[in-house]
Amino acid sequence: MNGALATTERLTIRKLTLADAPFIFRLVNDPDFLAYIGDRGVRTLADAEAYLRNGPITSYERHGYGLWGVALKETEELIGMSGLLKREQYDDTDIGYAFLPEFRGGGYAFESGSAVLRIADEALSLRKVIALVSPANAASIGLLKKLGFTRSAIEAPGPDTIIYERVPSPR
Repeated sequence: MNGALATTERLTIRKLTLADAPFIFRLVNDPDFLAYIGDRGVRTLADAEAYLRNGPITSYERHGYGLWGVALKETEELIGMSGLLKREQYDDTDIGYAFLPEFRGGGYAFESGSAVLRIADEALSLRKVIALVSPANAASIGLLKKLGFTRSAIEAPGPDTIIYERVPSPR
């Protein structure tokens, strides 16, 4: 696929575009997304376009990275998003990911998360990556641990969030 930021055995990671609004609409309204990540107020395709414009697309322009689309390599079907977020309240960059229900549990989050961390290490030279996660989201916490994250001493924004961090090993 043209414009791939990274490819893995099964996946292509690419920038999201306004054409991805139907996918975003479905993803951000998934009950697990709403429960563990939050309500983004996306009620229409126009809202999904605004989410893309004001979120990932603005982040690409401002920081050189953001949440990227994760597609199956063979079909180019978007199955989730995985990427890096720069939150103003934290010095370090945050990894984020979300997948459609039918693509959870198949190793796609680990595969794409590993690729995103390679981009963070090799292309962006980020010193540390953090992750904000709901303490109730056991699957996400398990994934973070598998990706090499440990519980951080950074103060979380509230009781519904804990922070993990990953410091790459020195080269």
